[in-house]
Amino acid sequence: MQEMAELADAVDSRDPAVGSAAVAALQTLVDELEALHVDNARSCGWSWQAIADALGVSRQAVHKKHHGVPDGTRLGRRRRRWR
Repeated sequence: MQEMAELADAVDSRDPAVGSAAVAALQTLVDELEALHVDNARSCGWSWQAIADALGVSRQAVHKKHHGVPDGTRLGRRRRRWR
């Protein structure tokens, strides 16, 4: 939880290096969360169209990004530090 508080502070930093690193860390976190929830949705039997609708993207976009990637391989990537 401390890490999230530090990230929130970094996002508000006036130092461009700190702020940019925080943005990169947030992008990585969003990608990991998306992969986790897409994997979960597929496990629950959701169609690619249903997932795309929930994410607000096209079926083709979500399928291209997530199809054929073994479960869990997208997760566990090291998040960039923002400090």
